[in-house]
Amino acid sequence: MFVSDFRKEFYEVLQSQRVLLFVASDVDALCACKILQALFQCDHVQYTLVPVSGWQELETAFLEHKEQIKLLIKQDDDLEVPAYDDIFRDEEEDKEHSGNESDEGSEPSEKRTRVEEEIAERTLKRRKRREWEARRRDILFDYEQYEYHGTSSAMVMFDLAWMMSKDLSDMLWWAIVGLTDQWVQDKITQMKYVTDVGILQRHVSRHNHRHEDEEHALSVDCMRISFEYDLRLALYQHWSLHDSLCNTCYTAARFKLWSLHGQKRLQEFLADVGLPLKQVKQKFQSMDVSLKENLREMIEESANKFGMKDMRIQTFSIHFGFKHKFLASDVAFATMSLMESPEKDSSGTDNFIQALDSLSRGNLDKLYRGLELAKQQLRATQQTIASCLCTNLIISQGPFLYCSLMEGTPDVVLFSRPAALSLLSKHLLKSFVCSTKNRRCKLLPLVMAAPLSAEQGTVTMVGIPPETDSSDRKNFFGRAFEKAAEGTNSRTLHNHFDLSVIELKAEDRSKFLDALVSLLS
Repeated sequence: MFVSDFRKEFYEVLQSQRVLLFVASDVDALCACKILQALFQCDHVQYTLVPVSGWQELETAFLEHKEQIKLLIKQDDDLEVPAYDDIFRDEEEDKEHSGNESDEGSEPSEKRTRVEEEIAERTLKRRKRREWEARRRDILFDYEQYEYHGTSSAMVMFDLAWMMSKDLSDMLWWAIVGLTDQWVQDKITQMKYVTDVGILQRHVSRHNHRHEDEEHALSVDCMRISFEYDLRLALYQHWSLHDSLCNTCYTAARFKLWSLHGQKRLQEFLADVGLPLKQVKQKFQSMDVSLKENLREMIEESANKFGMKDMRIQTFSIHFGFKHKFLASDVAFATMSLMESPEKDSSGTDNFIQALDSLSRGNLDKLYRGLELAKQQLRATQQTIASCLCTNLIISQGPFLYCSLMEGTPDVVLFSRPAALSLLSKHLLKSFVCSTKNRRCKLLPLVMAAPLSAEQGTVTMVGIPPETDSSDRKNFFGRAFEKAAEGTNSRTLHNHFDLSVIELKAEDRSKFLDALVSLLS
């Protein structure tokens, strides 16, 4: 059911029963889970946390708990989610009488009449079943044709806490991180991001005004959230400015840093800003204070000269005491890296718990570990992009571009997980568009493959919409992947929340691509 009254309908459910939280393995859902955990603990509601990795597990959960599942969405979001009865059917409704009842002692004419009625009834049931299945296919086609993301689930959970007058500053920060994760991974449009930032900014002002008279406002353990305009550079406050410039997709793509000419342009940019190489190549925290005072304005002014007019973005930062400061994008990158950690000894559930713990202010050591993993991931991403562009691994398949990472490629294990591979694909497509002079390629989507398991001989494939498409409902690969797999009888697995990510056997890849080309031509 849809919950239209957060305060009444949803909360009454929480008060009266144990709750199962089915949480997707992404940062936004993780932040939403964190908010609900804090909310439940305030009222001693029992809950069980169930991380799920894909649609198969979620569909099983729907079938097992269909009467208890509540769907919370913002009224402004037109998600067009189908009704449960339109896409699921109980097994009892499908059972048909396989045999006739005992008719001993009945007249032949009565038996014949009863058999005719049963045949007519079965025929009617089969016809209704076919009509329902046809209607279900049409509904699912309309719903699944394009993949898109609505309002951050963390923001929805924070709205729930706010309407119940139980919102805390920690919850607000987790909502901010959830929204920022959507923007970092290019799941929402710039307009949607700016609109939601405005909503959260008002909450930040309200919370800051509420706490400004409290005694602990100047404590070393205090937490303070701030809205600010900051540089569009990944992790630069925890890295060197040079490393951040080289490994942020926005700057790396526009400077074309995979080429010697691009490296030269970066040097010219730093000279125009007035930053010595000795300063930008050391840790940001160690730079001269005189350089850091007006750094944002200096970089933004020079960036406009070099064609980068979006160097400054609206974002939030958080201070823990006087020492620790993080931008929302820092936490989003760190948490995502923890969740998809490539360590062999850790399972998906272990990574999920580690990422969940890193969001608590008492576990800053885990957050800093996530920042180091994020740096490793960003370096590997840009090195892989440079390798793909310099060796011409991106080829045209007609209706789409295609790139495949081979087994043995440096750091290929980092891209076996869906979020990391999707981010690499989006950054690769941006860089390719900046490097090519072929106008047609700028209108094509990208399909990318990476090895998943050498033992099982499987690969992960992801589909990315064209770079020039700025609409919110733009990724059609989820439906296209499903149709291509059906047409080839490939051993595929849609085991991710993003339907544009698919797993299949390496030997089936060529057959699958041929079917995809035929489907999209």
